[in-house]
Amino acid sequence: MENVKKKSPRYSPEVRERAVWMVHEHRGEHESQWKVIASIAAKMGCSGETLRDWVRQDERNRGLRVDNSSVDQQRLKELERENCEPR
Repeated sequence: MENVKKKSPRYSPEVRERAVWMVHEHRGEHESQWKVIASIAAKMGCSGETLRDWVRQDERNRGLRVDNSSVDQQRLKELERENCEPR
């Protein structure tokens, strides 16, 4: 038996956009964002984690969520630069 990795389906940008819009639109109908995501993901035929990633990316793109890793990386670069300067 051959070890073949299953390729996940690709979703069009329109499908992604619609799913993310639905999460934002139905946010107040559930007690948590995850429950909204899980409900919509089941209807869209994608995993909850996939939709959560799309929502997080949308939030970062719109400035609603700060990507802490890039903030941390920038601060680390600043500190490394300071350490290299002679005192």
